[in-house]
Amino acid sequence: MDAQPINQELLQLTEIVLTAEIVNTNPALDVNDLPPSLRLMFCPEAAGIIARPVTIKEGVLKSFFPNLSARRIIEDSKNSYLMCNDLGHFSVTSFAPAQKWYLKQVGADGVMKNPALTLSLETAGDKTVSYKKARENIPLFEDTTASLTAKINAVTEKAESMKEAADLVVAYAPEEIEFSLSDLVCTPEQMSIVRKVQTALANQEFLRSHRIYELGRILLVGPPGTGKTSFALALSRSVHMPVLEVRLSMITSQYLGETSKNIDRIFDLAKKIAPCILFIDEFDYLAKTRISDDNGTMKRAVNTLLKSIDHINLIKDKVLLIGATNHAGMLDDAVWRRFDEVVTFTLPDAVMREAILNHVASNIPCSMDFKTIADMTEGFSGADLRMMLTEAIVSSLLAGRKEINSEDVTAGMELVNRRNIVRNGCL
Repeated sequence: MDAQPINQELLQLTEIVLTAEIVNTNPALDVNDLPPSLRLMFCPEAAGIIARPVTIKEGVLKSFFPNLSARRIIEDSKNSYLMCNDLGHFSVTSFAPAQKWYLKQVGADGVMKNPALTLSLETAGDKTVSYKKARENIPLFEDTTASLTAKINAVTEKAESMKEAADLVVAYAPEEIEFSLSDLVCTPEQMSIVRKVQTALANQEFLRSHRIYELGRILLVGPPGTGKTSFALALSRSVHMPVLEVRLSMITSQYLGETSKNIDRIFDLAKKIAPCILFIDEFDYLAKTRISDDNGTMKRAVNTLLKSIDHINLIKDKVLLIGATNHAGMLDDAVWRRFDEVVTFTLPDAVMREAILNHVASNIPCSMDFKTIADMTEGFSGADLRMMLTEAIVSSLLAGRKEINSEDVTAGMELVNRRNIVRNGCL
């Protein structure tokens, strides 16, 4: 049998049937013990819960793997480890030998892409595989778009108010965010906040048992383009939590009382979707000095926002609240008191500008020294530097080159300067 040529379809079918057997006999295994290719098949409700007992049926296989001719594969391979009964149900004839045969065919690296199978082999005494490492090899289900979509659908189908709330936010699953914190140039202060959040999440039960709740409400303060939004989104991947992003200017309503209701709905949605990050941009739009505002509706909206912040918590509700503002001076004391941490984002100095340029342009052919460019770009934000490099690349391509030179960088700087002049003139 082992001497027969083995095709990929046979290996795929063997993995599916073995995995079904393993999850059926081990109720402790969950969706993150499955390779991504099998998650939807084993968790048909798309909520990340394995529908036990898992039965591998011919019709189901066709639905998820249309190119897999399972019955023909068994007949052609003469593989005594797989069988299909008259009802079209697939199973293994002898589990332990089948498992060892599969390991021999794909090797330890191949098995390590399937944590459930890895655990079974490790439990059987195989020393070539590691369940812990196998779990680290595959993305968490919580990080996927499928997981976030399932959560939102489950909530919005039950209440019209939640559907309205979902329409007011932009939701990101961690896997949708193309950059991580390692792709950003963060200050020690900013990274210390990341460590605090990670530590709090790792010790939630301990903190809850000691009634320590004053954690997880963070205000990001700084001029536009300094990385506040990028930081909040990148944090999503580090803590494996989706982001619900909302701009306060988008939830104000011309109808009396609707703004306050919108705020209530969004905070309620975050609690139902939790664990998640609720990222509120333009925080100064509503939460400004209330004394200077004679509009009663806006005052009520601000009070609703403050009360909502009081009643949301990382430890109790598993919601990390992040606010961002470009105008810290517009926030009153009542707002400042609601946040446990205030993190500053400033325009980068020459050293940080050089670090940003090195990071962003690490794979871009450039005949100029980044330190020289950094010295020439005083007052540029991180966003300005990225825009400058993008324009420099376009300039080089227009000239028929794929390496940027001083003329290209100058063109990029001029573009940024023109934009900043226009923007400052409109403020």
